[in-house]
Amino acid sequence: MLLIYTPKITKRIKYIFNLYFGQLLATPFELTSNTELFLASTEAKFSYAGSPFGQELFFQSSDLLFKTGIEGQDLNYFIHEKNAAFYPVYHSKSALPFDLFAAAFYLVTRYEEYLPYMRDRFGRFEAAESFAGRKEFLRKPVVNIWAQKIKAILSQRFPELQFEKRYYQFIPTIDIDSAYAYKYKGAVRTIGGIVSALSRFEFREISERIKVILGLLKDPFDTYNYQLNIQRKYLLQPIYFILLADYGKLDKNLPVTSRHFQVLVKSLADYAQVGIHPSVASGENFPKLKIEIDRLNRILNREITQSRQHFLRLNFPSTYRNLIQLDITDDYTMGYASEPGFRAGICDPFYFYDLDMETVTKLLIHPFQVMEGTLKDYLYKTPEQSLDIIKLLIDEVKAVDGTFISLWHNESLSNQKRWAGWRHIYEEMIEYAVSRTQA
Repeated sequence: MLLIYTPKITKRIKYIFNLYFGQLLATPFELTSNTELFLASTEAKFSYAGSPFGQELFFQSSDLLFKTGIEGQDLNYFIHEKNAAFYPVYHSKSALPFDLFAAAFYLVTRYEEYLPYMRDRFGRFEAAESFAGRKEFLRKPVVNIWAQKIKAILSQRFPELQFEKRYYQFIPTIDIDSAYAYKYKGAVRTIGGIVSALSRFEFREISERIKVILGLLKDPFDTYNYQLNIQRKYLLQPIYFILLADYGKLDKNLPVTSRHFQVLVKSLADYAQVGIHPSVASGENFPKLKIEIDRLNRILNREITQSRQHFLRLNFPSTYRNLIQLDITDDYTMGYASEPGFRAGICDPFYFYDLDMETVTKLLIHPFQVMEGTLKDYLYKTPEQSLDIIKLLIDEVKAVDGTFISLWHNESLSNQKRWAGWRHIYEEMIEYAVSRTQA
């Protein structure tokens, strides 16, 4: 048992110490603010405070975890042992020159996203606005790396202390923004698509659309058999997120009343997990969000508990509060559209801490590390350059025995037009990610 002294046991301290010692290091621990109990104990122990009692293992604290409320932070970034560090401390007996518990809390709770910031054209918090983006450590799972550092310090001081073994995992996820390019869209949208193509002199697209509708050509977004074959080959357990929105400027899936669309959703649920892909229009509209979740509940005849926001549109804390209210238990939105990496500095699932309410919720956040659209449409990388980035991210996750989560779309697996050459990258990513589970 690890005994941890802190002068005050706050909700923030409970949250971040449960994350580190209950999850990432998985060793039994107890928090105490009883000075006499701590000093009398002969167990493995350390103090987290402004100053030590004597010669015990000591991590100097800053004041973030002892406060409530949200205010601007003076982070004072520096490099410690080749990795990011902030919230510096200066006591000569501190085991580390920074308060990693405060730093982890700042990243994992997305503290900076509660502060004023400039939104992008979709109303999102941009990677470039983030502290990790500005200081260029976004592609490092620093919260996990700091956990390894804590483990090394504790193991050296207390060799008898036991830590549960961790295992690297890989979870592929696929978003279905538009189930088919041409099929089953109804007469109005089909005619509109043809007129639009005519205005752009895209006669090849018109020909392709007509052939698909007549059954002479396979719809380019119909990559589902390919996906199934890949998943069976590598024994994968994917998660699909389905957009079930009313038609809108940014929400353009098939009509939810389409029998063919509903059959597709049911068939996906036969061999994979399925979650809701809440529309952009539902972001600030709770009744609309409820309608979309209820639609998927009815189609599958079961309660849906997983989600990922369309366009990765995530606003703190309202997005997560709405999901919680509608019994969503697991969300996979935590990542950036504009940059790959670790938005919350971590590659493990963690519970959403509502900073406004100062409470831990039951919503489990699953961070993803890379989306194919980020590499192609934001960073303008070639397929080959993208694969190099993906492999480096997988290696970072493997090094800390975390969970690598990828985000692709059925459209990008078509291997056609703008996505020519990307199916090969998907296969290479999966092969490499799976191989790391065996290493």
